[in-house]
Amino acid sequence: MPAADAATPAPVAADAPPAHRGSGTPLLTLRGLSHTYAGRKVLDGLGFSVQPGEIFGLLGPNGCGKSTTLRALAGLLVPDAGELLLDGQAVAFGGRALRNRLGVVFQSPSLDQRLSVRENLELSAQLQRLPRERAAQSVKHALELAQLADRAYERVMTLSGGMKRRLELARALLHEPQLLMMDEPTTGLDEISYRRSWDELARLRASRGLTVLFTTHRAEEAALCDRVAIVDHGKLVAIDTPRALIERVSGDVLSLEASDPEGLCAELQQRLSLPAQVVDGQVLIERERGHELIPRIIEALPAGRVQALSMHRPTLADVFVKLTGHALGRDQEAS
Repeated sequence: MPAADAATPAPVAADAPPAHRGSGTPLLTLRGLSHTYAGRKVLDGLGFSVQPGEIFGLLGPNGCGKSTTLRALAGLLVPDAGELLLDGQAVAFGGRALRNRLGVVFQSPSLDQRLSVRENLELSAQLQRLPRERAAQSVKHALELAQLADRAYERVMTLSGGMKRRLELARALLHEPQLLMMDEPTTGLDEISYRRSWDELARLRASRGLTVLFTTHRAEEAALCDRVAIVDHGKLVAIDTPRALIERVSGDVLSLEASDPEGLCAELQQRLSLPAQVVDGQVLIERERGHELIPRIIEALPAGRVQALSMHRPTLADVFVKLTGHALGRDQEAS
């Protein structure tokens, strides 16, 4: 979602209210969610719980089943199997009990292109049955949040993609939902808008206990969560705080590029007894004090054998590779 993936987002999760940190009843619990589409197992027994006031993320590559999970929760598809609990009580997928407390930002655009910015917000306020005075204040605040007050009377079709995305997020918050679900919510936003959106969500979480459930394929955005569920091919791979997940990767991560990565991997094992793996054409090595290993690698290999070598501290992207054996950026068939 940010314009540059290398940017480090503000630590939103650090401002978490005490509400989500205890062992009380989860706001939302999902158990055994399964769904098959066109003969493919899109979701395979997926389950997790979200505490009140928590920012909870589903991290996985495009096509791993994240969007299907949110569509099932919103009632846009009927899963093959699964149980949904709200405040510990069983409810129907997409039922009124959940919809009354829910705001949703879908991955696909859902604004009326021919209506103005203000008309889209006013229409949403009417559909939410907001009283007239409250609706007026909510629309005003939404325009400010979307940074579109000066374009309130322009048709949505004239807006840039980033502007439309900001408007969709503001519209989802219009009726002050208790739970906000977002599917890749800040895709297309520039860095300033990206940070502003997360700052607003952090403020709403701190001021009124907003709970956020969102999907992303970006490791740096998942790091903003209180907890992250890593999803791969429709299955839950791991769930924990970002810090605890990152601690599963030991030391530094060295990335080597070569014309023959498989051969380089075998050569590193033979010459230096280094366990390495090839992921998306790069040779990856986990190592404590990785900077001390770099000169050893360069000295042990023929000149030109390694075309490029870099080192970084572990991220959630490295955790994904460690747990699944493939990179986070690789698209999958499910949706």
